[in-house]
Amino acid sequence: MREALFYRKEGENIRCLLCPHACLISANERGKCRVRINISGKLNTLVFGNSDTEKHYFHVDPIEKKPLYHFYPGSYSLSFGTPGCNLFCQNCQNWNLSQITTSDISANFLKPEKIVELAIQNNCKSISYTYSEPTIFYEYVLETSKIAKENDIKNVWVTNGFINPKPLKEVLPFIDAMNIDLKSFSDDFYKDVCGGRLSPILETIKTSFKETHIEITNLLIPTLNDSESDIQKLVDFISELSPDIPLHFSAYRPMYKMEIRSTPADTLYKAKAIAEKKLKYVYLGNIPTNNDTLCPNCNNTVIKRNFNLKINLIDGKCSFCGSKIPVIYTY
Repeated sequence: MREALFYRKEGENIRCLLCPHACLISANERGKCRVRINISGKLNTLVFGNSDTEKHYFHVDPIEKKPLYHFYPGSYSLSFGTPGCNLFCQNCQNWNLSQITTSDISANFLKPEKIVELAIQNNCKSISYTYSEPTIFYEYVLETSKIAKENDIKNVWVTNGFINPKPLKEVLPFIDAMNIDLKSFSDDFYKDVCGGRLSPILETIKTSFKETHIEITNLLIPTLNDSESDIQKLVDFISELSPDIPLHFSAYRPMYKMEIRSTPADTLYKAKAIAEKKLKYVYLGNIPTNNDTLCPNCNNTVIKRNFNLKINLIDGKCSFCGSKIPVIYTY
């Protein structure tokens, strides 16, 4: 247990200021995330150093699995998560980690120094804070990311974006890339399906875009967020920030508490067609497809991902026509 950051006392209670829930926590009680607890007038985190290694929430992933397609393509990332989350998505694919408490796992205590050491030993270019929500193990991320930076290991934050502005701004200098899950452009969707709100996620995207490399993921769920109108609103928001931001549409599968039918491949291809009218880099996930990166100017392949990786870039420019391609790839 370690004292948490971002809270204030309100009488005998504590107000957590880490995320927009702003939980008011009485003595010996926990916030909505289930991992921040009021002990003797101090807010403590229960997940500093607790990663469930036995259930495989700690291993080496291709960076493309985050998904990040424009950040050190072909590299590997040491990836881990801890119990808890500040959203409660009915379709959560990692619900057996995100929707449990620390007492439900067999955790091995891993110091931040050990995380970085393991990344180096496994020839990982980066460490990814993922599987559950890195916001709720913020202190663990912050300390680990600082040590990683000192050892030339990059930091990747895979997030739902539901975080307050101050903690976000304090961690961003240590984060090299983010994949932000923009689940829908509907506040009702966030309230009914996720137990959250849309506006804080939009603010996270706006702030993070100015400070680090970001890519956006949108999981398309039939009847809930897959209409042409839903997709268009999301695409319009991203394109107004920059048409260079990569967008990943992903297919939903029945999971956790949700039994809606799986997303048809046609839905993803239609979403891609809509998005490509305003965005330069659109990818599809959870279906068999070609996700090579094409130059938006000459349409030649600048990153070939199927089978052996091949990067056709020279000084960050398309090797065929010389157009600038927003990819971080220099090792």
